[in-house]
Amino acid sequence: MKKLFLILTLLYGVHSTAQQTVSLETMASCRSNPETCPDAQYVKDVNNLLNKYVGTWKGNLDGNNYEFNFIKKENVERGSDSQWDMLIGRVKITYQNGSTLFNNFDKPDDKVSFGDIFQKDLKVYLVRFSGNKSGCIDSGYLYLRISPQTPNQMTITFHPDFDIVTQDCSHFKTTIPTGKKIYLTRQ
Repeated sequence: MKKLFLILTLLYGVHSTAQQTVSLETMASCRSNPETCPDAQYVKDVNNLLNKYVGTWKGNLDGNNYEFNFIKKENVERGSDSQWDMLIGRVKITYQNGSTLFNNFDKPDDKVSFGDIFQKDLKVYLVRFSGNKSGCIDSGYLYLRISPQTPNQMTITFHPDFDIVTQDCSHFKTTIPTGKKIYLTRQ
């Protein structure tokens, strides 16, 4: 009887663990209707969708040089009840003369940009970004897109959060330009 109880307990443990792990694709497909998302303890990159973003990417826009570095992290705690596979991103922005506008390459993983989720069609991965300008909204999502035809080219577009601002931000510019495509090449 004890052996039967032990076997049933082990089988239940294996079964319940398997049910609690879902793919990034599953979570992206139910993004527009969160009530349909499974209650997952681990959202895993089972098909290695994040791998194509990993590495160093460089480009320029409006006279500024952009360098992004993305690493893939597994089992990252997200909230108190789940873990996700995601990208951790670092950004360095320099002016043409070489002086630095923004650099978080020396920050620990929990203080830099972090991945969130794929859009439903799995063509764009969203990464949370927060710049170093305080007072006005300088945080939001980086939209990362890589076309299958050009795997060494990426576009990034920044869309800030919409929030209530209690001061005059009419002359404010976000750290990464809002709504403009930055064309990057894998290094």
